[in-house]
Amino acid sequence: MEMSEDDINTEEYPTEIHDYLAAFEKSLGSVDEMLKTMMSVSRSELLQKLEPLEQAKLDLVSVYTLNSMFWVYLATQGINPKEHPVKQELERIRTYMNKVKEIADKKKASKLDKGAASRFVRNALWEPDAENEHTSKTPAKGKKRKMD
Repeated sequence: MEMSEDDINTEEYPTEIHDYLAAFEKSLGSVDEMLKTMMSVSRSELLQKLEPLEQAKLDLVSVYTLNSMFWVYLATQGINPKEHPVKQELERIRTYMNKVKEIADKKKASKLDKGAASRFVRNALWEPDAENEHTSKTPAKGKKRKMD
């Protein structure tokens, strides 16, 4: 009796997890493609094209990905990654990722144009200038009143 490849695959693991494994295999393919793309350009070439903040982001994402992959490796070997130093390393990297995000957010925040702000305040708080003050205190011509 000859078995097809599908028959062999379904006999090796419970059929209930087939969809999960297919999704996992697809994700691994995506990771593989992304790694090939990243590795096709030399690191120094890539870093030259990036601003320092972008360089930091790239470094953090790279090291986080590497440690996450090691986490998965530990799990596949039956080692609890939550009890391994990789957990503390991932937390440390996340801390730096948050710091970089704060810096990027501050950089994106609108900056105060002091000149525009002072003009806005000056115009909003109307003060009569000297010429207007003078004309408002003197009665208009032709409307002089006699005082009795």
